[in-house]
Amino acid sequence: MNVRNCRKCGKMFNYVMGPFICPVCRDKGEAEFQKVKEYVREHPGATVNEVSDVCEVPVSQIHQWLREERLELAEGSAIILQCETCGAPISCGRYCEKCKRNLAMGFKEVTRAAAPKIEEPVINKNRDRDRMRFLNK
Repeated sequence: MNVRNCRKCGKMFNYVMGPFICPVCRDKGEAEFQKVKEYVREHPGATVNEVSDVCEVPVSQIHQWLREERLELAEGSAIILQCETCGAPISCGRYCEKCKRNLAMGFKEVTRAAAPKIEEPVINKNRDRDRMRFLNK
């Protein structure tokens, strides 16, 4: 049994997987997320501070949900996120589509370069033709 202390409330709980948060705190966080999601859906022009005040959720938590792509900004939103690489405006996540594509291509090149080159053995199909054969063995 894997027992841990919750990072939010400090209570002990049976840890299975995911973040070190007890089921009670996880459910509370999910309820806060749903509250924020509904408020943002009903008030698309709201600022982060306004959403934080109305929903009683820290600004840092709202930013985390945006970076995790759990929340997405509507067009014309007062909230502005920037790509961590080039600074372009984005609606959710950490990178714009162009930078995501560049990162993916970079990862493909690195894995392709790091993969060992496997040479297939050359099989001579005519090799068996010239062998001596024995009937009683």
